[in-house]
Amino acid sequence: MENFLKRFHRIIYPILIIIFLLILDKVFNVDSWIRAVIAIAVAYVLSPRKKIIQTQSGERKQLTWIFLKNPIFLD
Repeated sequence: MENFLKRFHRIIYPILIIIFLLILDKVFNVDSWIRAVIAIAVAYVLSPRKKIIQTQSGERKQLTWIFLKNPIFLD
């Protein structure tokens, strides 16, 4: 799972948008522009964050996500 997130963390946000658009369309029958705004907002909140942190050995990129306990360090 960690290797998958390291390689494909950029596509999680668009995938979440598509999933929430489909859910809002099929289940809740929301108007098109409201559906898009809600889907983008929820996907942004649930998407992984990439931070650059300062360590003793230099700067490292760190990937944090609400569903992970420990951060993943990107090389």
